[in-house]
Amino acid sequence: MHYEERAKLTIARVLVPLALIVASPVLLIAGEPIRRRYLRYIYRDEATQILDKEHGRVSIHYFVVTNPLLQWLCRPTESLVRLIERRS
Repeated sequence: MHYEERAKLTIARVLVPLALIVASPVLLIAGEPIRRRYLRYIYRDEATQILDKEHGRVSIHYFVVTNPLLQWLCRPTESLVRLIERRS
């Protein structure tokens, strides 16, 4: 999406939290592994940039990654993973 497409950007800002709420049961149970794989997929070497200021483009992934709701929903499994890693 281009920066100038305000309607699309607004829709993305509204729909991303709604999608996260729909997926919240899964994220609360297995959020950290899903989030980790998602971030690896987004930031892989051959992937396009999620925020490209030179070309005036922003990806939908930008709204997902920067959404605090995703971090909040993944926090329980993240703390559980840390606890297991410390005990191992």
